[in-house]
Order: sequence, then C-alpha cells, then structure tokens
Amino acid sequence: MSADAKAPETGGVTVEVLATVDLTDEIEGLAGHQLRMRMVTIAPGGVFGPLHDHQGRPGTVYVLQGTITDHRDGGTTDYGPGPGWPEDRHTRHWLENRGTVPAVEISVDIVRPQ
Repeated sequence: MSADAKAPETGGVTVEVLATVDLTDEIEGLAGHQLRMRMVTIAPGGVFGPLHDHQGRPGTVYVLQGTITDHRDGGTTDYGPGPGWPEDRHTRHWLENRGTVPAVEISVDIVRPQ
C-alpha cells in the first residue's frame, strides 16, 4: 500500500511520554512549543496510523527493538534496530510492525501542546 493510499487505523500501539521541555524561554520564536521524547511500542501486526504529516512538528526516531516499516512516498522502508527516520514538513506517512516481536522506538519531536 502506498503512503498516499488510506492507511489502516491505529491498533496495537502504546505511547509513553518520557520527557518534555518547554521551549518558550529556551529558543526565540518557539514560545508555546515543547521538545518531547516518547517511547512508542508497536505490537506485532500493529499499525501507527492513519496517514499523517509532520508539518509544524519535526522530529527524529531511533528504533530500540524490532523492525518498523515506514510507508511514505509510494514505497516502504524497514528500520531497526538503530537510527530510524527523519520527520520534517514534507513527511506524510504511516508505520507498521510486520515482525514477530514488539517494535520499540524513541521519538523526539517539537510540538505545540494541545
């Protein structure tokens, strides 16, 4: 399935926020934003969807365990364990775990809290 096709809904995913830093007084122009670090676990057969973008929410990912398949730009790329993928304003994707063990990633991004 291409990244532009409708991705399955999210299932088999747990997300734990590990840390946040309020950037208001840290970097000029980032008032109201946070630097956020999360641990995301995707169970075997799990999907982190639906198709989503990262406009205004750049980040990067490191895979601790298992393999995560990133669906974007009409193709797929498998990551893990080790350095993952960048998520910039051009990123439009969804993720899945096609493996037999839980896939665990550390995701660090800049967000505007709800």
